[in-house]
Amino acid sequence: MKEIPPSEEEILRIFLDYLSVERGLSPNTVHSYSLDLKKLFLFFRKENIAWVKAREEDLIRFIHRQSRAKLSPRSLARIVSSIRSFYRFLVLDGLIAKVPTINLSTPKLWLDLPKFLTEPEVEKLLAKPKKNSHKGRRDRAMLELLYATGLRVSELVSLKFKDLNLEKGYVLCRGKGGKERIVPFGQSAREALEAYIRVTRPKLLKKEDPSLFLSSWGRALTRQGFWKMMKEYGRQADLEKKISPHVLRHSFATHLLERGADLRSVQLMLGHSQITTTQIYTHVSRKHLRRVYDKYHPRA
Repeated sequence: MKEIPPSEEEILRIFLDYLSVERGLSPNTVHSYSLDLKKLFLFFRKENIAWVKAREEDLIRFIHRQSRAKLSPRSLARIVSSIRSFYRFLVLDGLIAKVPTINLSTPKLWLDLPKFLTEPEVEKLLAKPKKNSHKGRRDRAMLELLYATGLRVSELVSLKFKDLNLEKGYVLCRGKGGKERIVPFGQSAREALEAYIRVTRPKLLKKEDPSLFLSSWGRALTRQGFWKMMKEYGRQADLEKKISPHVLRHSFATHLLERGADLRSVQLMLGHSQITTTQIYTHVSRKHLRRVYDKYHPRA
């Protein structure tokens, strides 16, 4: 055991380096862990608790306070995961003797079903970008590809031109932890991409840039830029639901399952490391099956 523990700032830096270098987690995931643990350290300071001496009941109290702050079950689950990973690291590093998170429970995520668009709502959204403008062609290509593949927005905006195979209809995607996967896309996305690449991308390209999707400045479009663009198209389409790139990703998974796709294939396309993460969509599909049964079974 080390006699003098590092400061909060130092141990957080060491832990985040461990997540990035040794575990290979994505910058977005590392940033999320950092935010969660900063909340925990703030709680420790207010309660006059040394992080190295925190007990299970202290951590449970912290989780309960986060719950009362009306965080979603998914956000609470991520905080629990961050705390568990942190204290497992402390044991491995010899800073504490045992993990105080053995009985730290995760909220039931299945209660927080993912929001998604119906197929007609997706059609309304995809119809909004103008086909006769450079911005419209680019935006339509991005929206079509997002719905066709279920990529995360960070994966979409980081695509390189060489990652796209138009002839065979797939993209090579680099997901969380730098893991690569191949995701197919269909004819609608292919046509939108062909129009963008043939007409618009050469006009946006100010200098050599490997990015597939470019801003008006000739650089890779940012996550924030795409999110704002998508929100505006949702407003134009008069969609009442809150629109975000993740909603289109959820729609991709839900519509595949509703049409009979197997869970394992959807898991691979989404890039989920655990099939339990993908299983949340089966609850949405069960609602669909219930509606179909009630509508068509003669003795329903």
